[in-house]
Amino acid sequence: MATPKSRPRDGYPGRALALILVVTVGLVALMFGTGNTKPRLGIDLAGGTSITLTAKSTDPKAINKSSMDIATGIIERRVNGMGVSEAEVQTQGDDTIIVNIPKGGDRQNAADQVGTTAKLFFRPVLAVAPSGITAPTPTGTPSAGATGTPGATPSAAAGTPSAPASATKQGRTVGEALAAEGASPTAAATGASAAPTAAATGSAAPSAPATPPSAADLSAAMTQGTVPPELSAAFAALDCSKPEVRAAQTGPEDKAVVACSQKAENGYYEKLALGPVAVKGSDVSKAQPSLDTQQGSGWQVQLQFNGTGTDAFAKVTGQLATQTPPTNQFAIVLDNQVVSHPQVNGPIPGGSAVITGRFTQAEAKDLANVLGYGALPLEFAKSDITTVSPALGGDQLKAGLVAGLIGMLLVVAYSLVYYRGLGLVSIAGLIVSAIMTYSIMSLLGGGIGFALNLPAVCGAIVAIGITADSFIVYFERIRDEVREGAPLRPAVQRAWPRARRTILVSDFVSFLCAAVLYAVSVGKVQGFAFTLGLTTALDVVVIFLFTKPLITLLARRKFFLDGHPWSGLDPKRLGARPPLRSSRRRSPSSAAVKEA
Repeated sequence: MATPKSRPRDGYPGRALALILVVTVGLVALMFGTGNTKPRLGIDLAGGTSITLTAKSTDPKAINKSSMDIATGIIERRVNGMGVSEAEVQTQGDDTIIVNIPKGGDRQNAADQVGTTAKLFFRPVLAVAPSGITAPTPTGTPSAGATGTPGATPSAAAGTPSAPASATKQGRTVGEALAAEGASPTAAATGASAAPTAAATGSAAPSAPATPPSAADLSAAMTQGTVPPELSAAFAALDCSKPEVRAAQTGPEDKAVVACSQKAENGYYEKLALGPVAVKGSDVSKAQPSLDTQQGSGWQVQLQFNGTGTDAFAKVTGQLATQTPPTNQFAIVLDNQVVSHPQVNGPIPGGSAVITGRFTQAEAKDLANVLGYGALPLEFAKSDITTVSPALGGDQLKAGLVAGLIGMLLVVAYSLVYYRGLGLVSIAGLIVSAIMTYSIMSLLGGGIGFALNLPAVCGAIVAIGITADSFIVYFERIRDEVREGAPLRPAVQRAWPRARRTILVSDFVSFLCAAVLYAVSVGKVQGFAFTLGLTTALDVVVIFLFTKPLITLLARRKFFLDGHPWSGLDPKRLGARPPLRSSRRRSPSSAAVKEA
């Protein structure tokens, strides 16, 4: 006889049901309490941009796991630093990085920076000249003297040379530059000619038009600094007005190079001759934009260098401060493109510096972003760019949800038609599993950034079949026991150990496949594997803590215990055998006594 402390043969089904209901309600409460009421959607469902970056290096050994991990971290910080939250950056294979930028934020700007995240350097400026400008056209016309008054001497037209303000560069006008070269400031700067003195007849003799300088002569006259002889030909031929030229500048770190400014000022771009790299961008430990409220110079970028960068920056700024413009400037070169070339007014010790340059707030933020997160250890090329519009993502999400709903309805219909009353148990189990899955995905989206993409939705749809399969295994084991003539309560108890083994083996195989797929795959396939593994684990929880206890309790109810036709456990409908009655074989002696 069982003692009061002994465990019942059918366990404690009420406690198990209470536990899973408390867990389910707790997950829902936590979901609403944290505000993560919806799963985070991937770019294929919510819209966004996916960029594939392929590493390049002349040294194959440089492309390794360590350098790829460093590059992944830097790119992720740079993209998120642009205000694009929840961007995904992950490695794929040995030399590829996938960057997923969801909708919202400055997505286009972030996508552009992903393509300009190779290497950052500080180079001293050797020479600066305008590029892509055109020579001015003479506009002076001969002025006529006074007529009708004999002997009158008309006044000469104004011919004072003046250079337009837009032509001023580093305090030196176009006219001054040409005067230094022996050209006429008046003709070159303004194109105006002085009017000649009129004859007594009152007619003015036209002056000979001045020959305008060529664009090459004008650029050469405005060149400031000294171009190294080995760069003379390349510097003279450089035309920064062409976008393809501005984007194609390259050069070794230890030698002088030519480069283009990326922003047109005063109507033209600048070409620069730059010395070897003096400070590397990897030596910048911190950079942040700020507004200069003291001197009113607008937005600026504050820099902080590490130990190596502090010493190198103090040395180079000390040297540049003794030079005259433009050789007292240093260029910030990102991907061989000049982002800015500020002037150095004095040595800058201590590892701190301020870059000013009439920046807008967005420009200061962008510059601080690329400076603050350092240089990548490798160069990357955009090998693929895929943009998904929110409308297309919404259509895909709708299609996935419709597919899941159809699958759920088919399982519900099959359960009700075939299992009748037991079908209600499977429907309740599916609902509990769906609530737990939705809550966990919503919490993971806010907690670790898990994004629900289209393959992940497919994994959730597959999980419907896995959960329904577990119900079917248990139901059929119970029905087999009923067919053998066992009463319902003993049938439920005896069916569970056999069904449990089958369910655990099946779920273990599914979970193992999901784990292996997650480990060896990348990108969106990992979403499918993660969802499949999660729902498989939840299936075990639901079948042990919900389905089994609930059936144990229902087996005590008369509706199921008596085998009602709508219960799904009617012995007659299942073709149950009649219960075997025990009988003893009569011995010959007892038979003879009975005959006597």
